[in-house]
Amino acid sequence: MQPTLLILAAGIGSRFGGFKQLEPVGPSGELLLDFSLSDARKAGFGRIVFVISKAIEADFKEYMDSRYGNADFVYVLQEPGSELPAGFSVPTGRTKPWGTGHAVLSARHAIETPFAVINADDYYGPASFRALAEALSAMKNDSREQVMVGFKLENTLSEHGAVARGVCSVRDGFLSSIVEREKIRWEGEGGIYESAGGEKLSLDAQSIVSMNCWGFAPEAMFPRFEHDFAEFLSGRGNDLKAEFYLPTVVNNGIADGSLSVRMLYSGDRWFGMTYSGDREVVKKFLAGGVPKGST
Repeated sequence: MQPTLLILAAGIGSRFGGFKQLEPVGPSGELLLDFSLSDARKAGFGRIVFVISKAIEADFKEYMDSRYGNADFVYVLQEPGSELPAGFSVPTGRTKPWGTGHAVLSARHAIETPFAVINADDYYGPASFRALAEALSAMKNDSREQVMVGFKLENTLSEHGAVARGVCSVRDGFLSSIVEREKIRWEGEGGIYESAGGEKLSLDAQSIVSMNCWGFAPEAMFPRFEHDFAEFLSGRGNDLKAEFYLPTVVNNGIADGSLSVRMLYSGDRWFGMTYSGDREVVKKFLAGGVPKGST
Protein backbone atom coordinates (compact mmCIF):
# COMPACT_ATOMS: atom_id res chain seq x y z
CA MET A 1 0.00 0.00 0.00
CA GLN A 2 1.06 3.58 -0.62
CA PRO A 3 2.23 5.58 2.41
CA THR A 4 -0.03 8.26 3.86
CA LEU A 5 0.88 11.93 4.19
CA LEU A 6 -0.30 13.68 7.36
CA ILE A 7 -0.19 17.48 7.09
CA LEU A 8 -0.43 19.54 10.28
CA ALA A 9 -2.38 22.67 9.37
CA ALA A 10 -4.05 23.77 12.62
CA GLY A 11 -1.44 26.27 13.80
CA ILE A 12 -2.38 29.84 14.70
CA GLY A 13 0.77 31.62 13.44
CA SER A 14 0.97 34.29 16.13
CA ARG A 15 4.42 35.61 15.06
CA PHE A 16 3.35 35.67 11.41
CA GLY A 17 0.20 37.62 12.18
CA GLY A 18 -2.33 35.24 10.64
CA PHE A 19 -2.97 31.76 9.30
CA LYS A 20 0.22 30.94 7.39
CA GLN A 21 -1.26 27.79 5.92
CA LEU A 22 -3.74 29.89 3.89
CA GLU A 23 -1.22 32.49 2.71
CA PRO A 24 -0.86 32.62 -1.12
CA VAL A 25 2.84 32.57 -2.04
CA GLY A 26 3.00 30.93 -5.49
CA PRO A 27 2.97 32.83 -8.80
CA SER A 28 -0.65 31.80 -9.36
CA GLY A 29 -1.78 32.20 -5.77
CA GLU A 30 -0.69 28.73 -4.60
CA LEU A 31 -0.28 27.97 -0.93
CA LEU A 32 3.00 26.59 0.35
CA LEU A 33 1.34 23.23 0.92
CA ASP A 34 0.44 22.99 -2.79
CA PHE A 35 4.13 22.56 -3.54
CA SER A 36 4.44 19.88 -0.87
CA LEU A 37 1.40 18.06 -2.25
CA SER A 38 2.92 18.08 -5.73
CA ASP A 39 6.26 16.72 -4.46
CA ALA A 40 4.52 14.09 -2.32
CA ARG A 41 2.34 12.75 -5.13
CA LYS A 42 5.33 12.51 -7.45
CA ALA A 43 7.24 10.61 -4.75
CA GLY A 44 4.47 8.02 -4.41
CA PHE A 45 2.27 9.07 -1.47
CA GLY A 46 -1.39 8.04 -1.54
CA ARG A 47 -3.94 9.23 1.01
CA ILE A 48 -3.60 12.82 2.22
CA VAL A 49 -4.84 13.65 5.75
CA PHE A 50 -5.06 17.24 6.98
CA VAL A 51 -5.28 18.21 10.65
CA ILE A 52 -7.02 21.59 10.74
CA SER A 53 -8.69 23.87 13.28
CA LYS A 54 -12.33 24.91 13.40
CA ALA A 55 -11.22 28.50 12.78
CA ILE A 56 -9.96 27.75 9.27
CA GLU A 57 -12.13 24.75 8.38
CA ALA A 58 -14.51 26.48 5.96
CA ASP A 59 -11.85 28.53 4.15
CA PHE A 60 -9.40 25.64 4.00
CA LYS A 61 -11.90 23.19 2.51
CA GLU A 62 -13.20 25.81 0.06
CA TYR A 63 -9.66 26.39 -1.22
CA MET A 64 -8.83 22.69 -1.53
CA ASP A 65 -12.13 21.93 -3.29
CA SER A 66 -11.64 24.78 -5.76
CA ARG A 67 -8.11 23.70 -6.61
CA TYR A 68 -8.32 19.90 -6.50
CA GLY A 69 -11.98 19.15 -7.12
CA ASN A 70 -12.92 15.67 -5.93
CA ALA A 71 -9.48 14.70 -4.62
CA ASP A 72 -9.64 12.08 -1.85
CA PHE A 73 -8.55 14.30 1.02
CA VAL A 74 -9.38 13.50 4.65
CA TYR A 75 -9.91 16.33 7.15
CA VAL A 76 -9.49 15.95 10.91
CA LEU A 77 -10.34 18.69 13.39
CA GLN A 78 -7.90 19.29 16.23
CA GLU A 79 -9.74 20.75 19.20
CA PRO A 80 -8.85 20.83 22.91
CA GLY A 81 -11.10 17.82 23.54
CA SER A 82 -9.78 15.71 20.63
CA GLU A 83 -8.55 12.24 21.64
CA LEU A 84 -8.46 12.99 25.37
CA PRO A 85 -7.61 9.82 27.32
CA ALA A 86 -10.24 8.39 29.68
CA GLY A 87 -10.45 10.25 32.95
CA PHE A 88 -9.28 13.61 31.58
CA SER A 89 -11.23 16.72 30.58
CA VAL A 90 -10.41 20.11 29.13
CA PRO A 91 -9.61 22.52 31.99
CA THR A 92 -11.65 25.68 32.30
CA GLY A 93 -10.01 28.43 30.29
CA ARG A 94 -8.22 26.14 27.83
CA THR A 95 -9.13 27.34 24.32
CA LYS A 96 -6.26 26.09 22.14
CA PRO A 97 -5.30 22.49 21.31
CA TRP A 98 -2.33 20.78 22.94
CA GLY A 99 0.42 21.06 20.31
CA THR A 100 2.01 18.96 17.57
CA GLY A 101 1.95 15.66 19.48
CA HIS A 102 -1.76 16.12 20.07
CA ALA A 103 -2.25 16.98 16.37
CA VAL A 104 -0.75 13.65 15.30
CA LEU A 105 -2.83 11.76 17.84
CA SER A 106 -5.98 13.49 16.59
CA ALA A 107 -5.53 11.80 13.20
CA ARG A 108 -5.08 8.24 14.45
CA HIS A 109 -8.43 6.95 13.14
CA ALA A 110 -7.76 8.31 9.63
CA ILE A 111 -4.43 6.50 9.10
CA GLU A 112 -3.95 2.82 8.26
CA THR A 113 -0.51 2.70 6.60
CA PRO A 114 2.98 3.96 7.48
CA PHE A 115 2.78 7.74 7.28
CA ALA A 116 4.82 10.89 6.98
CA VAL A 117 4.20 13.98 9.12
CA ILE A 118 4.91 17.49 7.83
CA ASN A 119 3.84 21.05 8.60
CA ALA A 120 1.54 22.82 6.14
CA ASP A 121 3.53 26.05 6.36
CA ASP A 122 6.96 24.53 5.63
CA TYR A 123 8.53 23.60 2.29
CA TYR A 124 10.82 20.58 2.51
CA GLY A 125 11.84 19.98 -1.11
CA PRO A 126 11.34 16.95 -3.41
CA ALA A 127 14.33 15.01 -2.05
CA SER A 128 12.70 14.85 1.39
CA PHE A 129 9.52 13.28 0.04
CA ARG A 130 11.41 10.80 -2.11
CA ALA A 131 13.45 9.66 0.90
CA LEU A 132 10.34 9.36 3.08
CA ALA A 133 8.31 7.52 0.46
CA GLU A 134 11.09 4.98 -0.11
CA ALA A 135 11.49 4.33 3.62
CA LEU A 136 7.77 4.15 4.36
CA SER A 137 6.99 1.88 1.41
CA ALA A 138 9.29 -0.71 2.98
CA MET A 139 8.09 -0.15 6.56
CA LYS A 140 5.68 -2.50 8.36
CA ASN A 141 2.76 -1.07 10.31
CA ASP A 142 4.23 -2.27 13.62
CA SER A 143 7.86 -1.42 12.89
CA ARG A 144 9.93 -0.36 15.88
CA GLU A 145 12.18 1.67 13.56
CA GLN A 146 10.88 5.09 12.52
CA VAL A 147 12.56 7.68 10.27
CA MET A 148 13.22 11.42 10.30
CA VAL A 149 14.48 13.80 7.61
CA GLY A 150 17.12 16.12 9.04
CA PHE A 151 18.20 19.49 7.64
CA LYS A 152 21.35 21.54 8.09
CA LEU A 153 20.76 24.38 10.53
CA GLU A 154 22.12 26.94 8.08
CA ASN A 155 19.37 25.97 5.60
CA THR A 156 16.54 26.60 8.06
CA LEU A 157 17.04 30.09 9.52
CA SER A 158 14.96 33.19 8.95
CA GLU A 159 16.40 36.53 7.89
CA HIS A 160 13.68 38.31 9.85
CA GLY A 161 14.04 37.11 13.42
CA ALA A 162 14.95 34.36 15.83
CA VAL A 163 13.52 30.85 15.52
CA ALA A 164 13.30 27.71 17.64
CA ARG A 165 14.80 24.49 16.29
CA GLY A 166 15.15 20.94 17.53
CA VAL A 167 18.90 20.27 17.39
CA CYS A 168 19.62 16.58 16.81
CA SER A 169 22.31 14.30 18.17
CA VAL A 170 23.02 11.40 15.82
CA ARG A 171 24.92 8.18 16.52
CA ASP A 172 25.67 5.51 13.90
CA GLY A 173 22.97 6.85 11.60
CA PHE A 174 20.25 6.93 14.25
CA LEU A 175 18.77 9.79 16.23
CA SER A 176 19.87 9.71 19.86
CA SER A 177 18.11 12.88 21.09
CA ILE A 178 16.52 16.18 20.12
CA VAL A 179 17.09 19.28 22.23
CA GLU A 180 14.87 22.30 21.63
CA ARG A 181 16.94 25.47 21.24
CA GLU A 182 15.25 28.85 21.28
CA LYS A 183 16.02 32.26 19.77
CA ILE A 184 18.39 30.97 17.09
CA ARG A 185 19.54 33.64 14.67
CA TRP A 186 22.43 34.33 12.34
CA GLU A 187 25.40 36.03 13.94
CA GLY A 188 28.75 35.95 12.19
CA GLU A 189 29.37 32.64 10.43
CA GLY A 190 26.93 30.45 12.32
CA GLY A 191 23.73 30.23 14.28
CA ILE A 192 23.50 31.59 17.78
CA TYR A 193 21.00 30.45 20.35
CA GLU A 194 20.18 32.40 23.44
CA SER A 195 19.46 30.46 26.59
CA ALA A 196 16.65 31.30 28.99
CA GLY A 197 19.15 33.19 31.14
CA GLY A 198 20.29 35.37 28.28
CA GLU A 199 23.67 33.69 27.74
CA LYS A 200 24.63 33.37 24.06
CA LEU A 201 26.04 30.05 22.95
CA SER A 202 27.34 29.28 19.47
CA LEU A 203 25.77 26.58 17.30
CA ASP A 204 27.52 24.92 14.37
CA ALA A 205 25.79 25.97 11.13
CA GLN A 206 26.17 22.35 9.95
CA SER A 207 24.21 21.00 12.92
CA ILE A 208 21.31 18.73 11.96
CA VAL A 209 17.91 19.98 13.04
CA SER A 210 14.39 18.60 12.97
CA MET A 211 11.80 20.50 10.96
CA ASN A 212 8.90 18.16 11.81
CA CYS A 213 9.47 15.87 8.83
CA TRP A 214 8.91 12.33 10.10
CA GLY A 215 7.99 8.84 8.99
CA PHE A 216 6.07 6.64 11.43
CA ALA A 217 4.60 3.15 11.74
CA PRO A 218 1.00 3.57 12.98
CA GLU A 219 0.72 0.50 15.20
CA ALA A 220 3.96 1.37 16.96
CA MET A 221 3.52 5.12 17.29
CA PHE A 222 -0.13 5.86 18.05
CA PRO A 223 -0.12 3.82 21.30
CA ARG A 224 3.07 5.69 22.23
CA PHE A 225 1.43 9.06 21.57
CA GLU A 226 -1.63 8.03 23.59
CA HIS A 227 0.46 6.87 26.55
CA ASP A 228 2.65 9.96 26.59
CA PHE A 229 -0.31 12.31 26.20
CA ALA A 230 -1.89 10.81 29.32
CA GLU A 231 1.41 11.26 31.17
CA PHE A 232 1.61 14.85 29.97
CA LEU A 233 -1.94 15.63 31.08
CA SER A 234 -1.28 14.08 34.49
CA GLY A 235 1.62 16.45 35.05
CA ARG A 236 0.74 19.59 33.11
CA GLY A 237 -2.91 19.29 32.16
CA ASN A 238 -3.94 22.30 34.25
CA ASP A 239 -1.32 24.57 32.67
CA LEU A 240 -3.40 26.49 30.12
CA LYS A 241 -0.37 27.24 27.92
CA ALA A 242 1.38 23.86 28.07
CA GLU A 243 1.88 22.03 24.77
CA PHE A 244 2.45 18.35 24.05
CA TYR A 245 5.21 18.25 21.44
CA LEU A 246 5.86 15.55 18.87
CA PRO A 247 9.67 15.48 19.45
CA THR A 248 9.08 14.83 23.15
CA VAL A 249 7.27 11.60 22.29
CA VAL A 250 10.15 10.52 20.07
CA ASN A 251 12.71 11.36 22.73
CA ASN A 252 10.78 9.34 25.30
CA GLY A 253 10.67 6.29 23.02
CA ILE A 254 14.39 6.50 22.28
CA ALA A 255 15.20 6.90 25.97
CA ASP A 256 13.28 3.81 27.07
CA GLY A 257 14.36 1.73 24.07
CA SER A 258 10.86 1.14 22.67
CA LEU A 259 11.71 2.71 19.32
CA SER A 260 14.59 3.86 17.15
CA VAL A 261 14.72 6.60 14.53
CA ARG A 262 16.87 6.18 11.42
CA MET A 263 18.10 9.46 10.04
CA LEU A 264 17.45 10.52 6.47
CA TYR A 265 19.04 13.67 5.13
CA SER A 266 18.01 16.37 2.72
CA GLY A 267 20.36 18.80 1.04
CA ASP A 268 17.36 20.87 -0.07
CA ARG A 269 16.85 24.34 1.29
CA TRP A 270 13.97 24.43 3.75
CA PHE A 271 11.58 27.37 3.50
CA GLY A 272 8.93 28.48 5.93
CA MET A 273 7.07 31.55 7.10
CA THR A 274 7.76 32.25 10.73
CA TYR A 275 7.56 36.02 10.26
CA SER A 276 5.58 38.16 7.83
CA GLY A 277 8.88 39.28 6.29
CA ASP A 278 9.57 35.69 5.21
CA ARG A 279 6.68 35.88 2.75
CA GLU A 280 8.66 37.66 0.01
CA VAL A 281 11.65 35.32 0.38
CA VAL A 282 9.38 32.32 -0.10
CA LYS A 283 7.58 33.92 -3.05
CA LYS A 284 10.88 34.55 -4.83
CA PHE A 285 12.01 30.97 -4.30
CA LEU A 286 8.74 29.50 -5.55
CA ALA A 287 8.51 31.71 -8.62
CA GLY A 288 8.71 28.63 -10.87
CA GLY A 289 5.20 27.61 -9.80
CA VAL A 290 3.46 24.25 -9.61
CA PRO A 291 0.90 22.98 -12.14
CA LYS A 292 -2.72 23.52 -11.10
CA GLY A 293 -4.30 20.36 -9.75
CA SER A 294 -0.99 18.47 -10.03
CA THR A 295 -1.78 16.11 -7.18
